Amino acid sequence: MLYRLILALRHLFYDKGWKKSFQAPVPTVGIGNITVGGTGKTPHTELVLRHLLASDQWAYSELAVLSRGYKRRSRGFQKVPRDGSAQQFGDEPLQLARKFPQVTVAVDKDRVEGARLLTRPEELDGNKKARRCLHRDFPAAQLIVLDDAFQYRRLRCSLDIVLVDYNRPVHKDRLMPWGRLRDLPSRIKKAGIVIITKCPSFLDGWERSRWRQYLGLKPQQKLYFTTLSYGGMESVFPEADIRYTYSKRLVLFTGIANDAPLRSYLSDSYKIVERIAFPDHHRYTRADVARLEAAVKANPTACLVTTEKDAQRVEEAPGLSDSLRQRIFYLPVEAVFLTPEEKADFDKTLLEAL
Repeated sequence: MLYRLILALRHLFYDKGWKKSFQAPVPTVGIGNITVGGTGKTPHTELVLRHLLASDQWAYSELAVLSRGYKRRSRGFQKVPRDGSAQQFGDEPLQLARKFPQVTVAVDKDRVEGARLLTRPEELDGNKKARRCLHRDFPAAQLIVLDDAFQYRRLRCSLDIVLVDYNRPVHKDRLMPWGRLRDLPSRIKKAGIVIITKCPSFLDGWERSRWRQYLGLKPQQKLYFTTLSYGGMESVFPEADIRYTYSKRLVLFTGIANDAPLRSYLSDSYKIVERIAFPDHHRYTRADVARLEAAVKANPTACLVTTEKDAQRVEEAPGLSDSLRQRIFYLPVEAVFLTPEEKADFDKTLLEAL
């Protein structure tokens, strides 16, 4: 009850204007959720970027992504380079910087300051808070996508997109610490777009309409449904031996909030002989590497498979032997709409909102 009261008062202060919120000088898209992890924010940030880059309206504009950079070691505003490290900038921002080299990716706990500096990079030199910024050569952003910003009330987005996990419906959940909700379910009504993520490949009209009722959405709010689409095995290290992927046995190790969709997908083609689950955003240590070595010793023909996000952190794991480097692979993942009609309508809604 106390946590609910604190959240309600906080939102009331912002809604009434008693606490000040700011708007960036360029259009902004906020992607977030009201639960703790596992809704697929990074794949959906990539989805939004792909849609923007494919549009006539924004394809030739300067796009940027602003993230907090969870568990990074650097401080303040930082532009994320493609050859950076997950320890310095965070695994998700680094993944985005590598997959979208035409997009400026930055991290800053202060989203208001971060958005301002992305649109006015010339102010970096005179900014005391940004004196530690290592990479300062980037164009002024004309549109910013904000990762995990729905709870960040100090910055008002042009469009808020809220994600809800199909397998963890918020109407059946409870606020922390008794559940996984980190915000009030009623906050979903403030989003312009709601996306039900990690859906099965087909949903009938009845189930779709029930989701709208469950969430209590307003008529003007758009509701879409996406699923995860996995690509082929990709090597984490250049010396990887592709022949390991021909084995029908694998050791799965992950450091994400929920690896159930990946396990389900891999189980169709492989026998998962061992599963090692680490906490979300886990930083791999020598002890973890020793654990992987033991798994390989027990299963000498198996390949090691992890997630795309984990791949950013595994690269920096200390003490990786040549044997391990040869057999570690990851599966790229994309969020895709269930129907072409949804994709087209999302395109229209996104561009009109901006």
